[in-house]
Amino acid sequence: MVFLEKLKRGTVLFDGGMGTYYSEKYGRDPEFCEFANLSKPERIENIHREYIKAGADAITTNTFGANMEGLDCDWDTVAKIIESGWNVANKAVTGTDVTVFADIGPIPHIENVDNTAQYLKIADCFLEIGAQNFIFETFSSLEGLSSVTEHIKTKNPNAVVICSFAVSPDGFTREGVSLARICQAMNTDEKVDVFGLNCSSGPNHMIKLLREINAPKKSIIAMPNAGYPTLVGSRVYFENNSDYFAQGLVDITDAGARIIGGCCGTTPEHISKTRRLLDKKDGTVRHIAAPKQTVEVEKAENRLWAKLESGKKIIAVELDPPANSDIRAFMDGARALRDAGADALTIADCPISRARADSSMLACKLKRELDMDTIPHMTCRDRNIIATKALLLGLNIEGINNVLVVTGDPVPTAERGTIKSVFNFNSVVLANYIHDLGEEFIRGPFRVFGALNLNALNFESQLRHAKEKLEHGVDAFLTQPVHSPRALENLKLARQELSGKILGGVMPIVSHRNACYMNSEIAGISVSDEIVKRYEGLDKEQASRLAVSLTTEIAQNMAPYVDGYYMITPFMRTDLICEIMRNLK
Repeated sequence: MVFLEKLKRGTVLFDGGMGTYYSEKYGRDPEFCEFANLSKPERIENIHREYIKAGADAITTNTFGANMEGLDCDWDTVAKIIESGWNVANKAVTGTDVTVFADIGPIPHIENVDNTAQYLKIADCFLEIGAQNFIFETFSSLEGLSSVTEHIKTKNPNAVVICSFAVSPDGFTREGVSLARICQAMNTDEKVDVFGLNCSSGPNHMIKLLREINAPKKSIIAMPNAGYPTLVGSRVYFENNSDYFAQGLVDITDAGARIIGGCCGTTPEHISKTRRLLDKKDGTVRHIAAPKQTVEVEKAENRLWAKLESGKKIIAVELDPPANSDIRAFMDGARALRDAGADALTIADCPISRARADSSMLACKLKRELDMDTIPHMTCRDRNIIATKALLLGLNIEGINNVLVVTGDPVPTAERGTIKSVFNFNSVVLANYIHDLGEEFIRGPFRVFGALNLNALNFESQLRHAKEKLEHGVDAFLTQPVHSPRALENLKLARQELSGKILGGVMPIVSHRNACYMNSEIAGISVSDEIVKRYEGLDKEQASRLAVSLTTEIAQNMAPYVDGYYMITPFMRTDLICEIMRNLK
């Protein structure tokens, strides 16, 4: 608790960016700088001493990336790096009153892997060698943090725990978590002593973010980058702007931060100049409140969701966007579906990774010209979080407030050498991001739809994933088509287990070849052998009649377990969908 006593006496200054300064000082090493704890400990000790000489009140161990995934090594090596990093930092502060913090960074995310156990091992490693102070920095998610902070406090009630998050200037982490939600979680977590921001932003943007933290119940830490990096060749450089940075860091204290320091690109020079400016201050902290501007905007009515809430079984029809700019067939099909009673049109987002007309722009066109409700699909494959937010704001402006979020199909293997996939997040993170945007959707919040695969071999896993989606902002599900008794049984189970609305998937099969193709080459679709056999030997007209009667029968069997239907139009055969809709009505 010595550190908290130090905090009561005034602003506490941390060190700067170990990783970037190590590269600047010693050149770009093929290994991560954490390995230098073992191979070149004298270098790390020298850097610690430089920051101490510059006036830092606290330093962090060179263990930010010390985890198995980040360093691509085994646990024994990680443990040795942590122990050596701790010893080197404590050796550097000998004879001073500088505090050492055990630095724990985020473990790189791997799909379906829970990193909590490894965080606990890292914390135990530090606790066993005597760590009293912990800083979790550059986190993009709240996942797992409460478990490890509680673990630390249980083993050492006097430990000091700081949690710091990498929030971009728009107020969100790269995993879509809003600053508002971070503040709410940190203010109510009794195991966290200090929370705040580091990385992702320069001083000016971080000041603006700090002003969004209303009435914090705990001390705030702020450690911005030196600015924004420049890429020269294959190396990243930060301009030498230490005077600007130092003044910005001191200004950050006026915005409410009690603990300050530097992140990427900051050197002992940045910290030294900050120290001199801090010493000139009179010690008062002035909180600057940013005026909130309120604009009265008419809310857009969400007609589709209102129908679902009223108990009406809606029909949403998927129509493939055109592969070129000829929109006539698409608009004619949409008009026919509207006139036949479709409640909404869903539009795929470049299905199977093939470029097609943009689903969101088509949704806006349908809204304006046909007054149709739409559910544009939005994948995580082709745009980063900045482009995603811009697109969502545009949709909201146009009065489109329903969206289906899916991770998206990967680019086909043969094309990956020339076409790069962009996967900054998955569908769960995207749903959470849309939910957290909150007030920025001034024409009304989005209703988020997710996908549910009723044909999955391990449907229990699908249900667990669906429940996770519901916890992170998904309101309803569109299922894969039902073409087998097993899929229908899974639908019944989903109705029992899931609280969200469910639109049951139906898709007419137009031929025997089509049935075989769907079974063999479309992921997530399974057609029973019985149905495949019924199409054998049928001509086009006979197959069409069977498609209508069979799909109508499937939809009627689904009726007790769904809130509506999600109809997928094969080969632009809107005539089949219209006839099925008439049968159901």
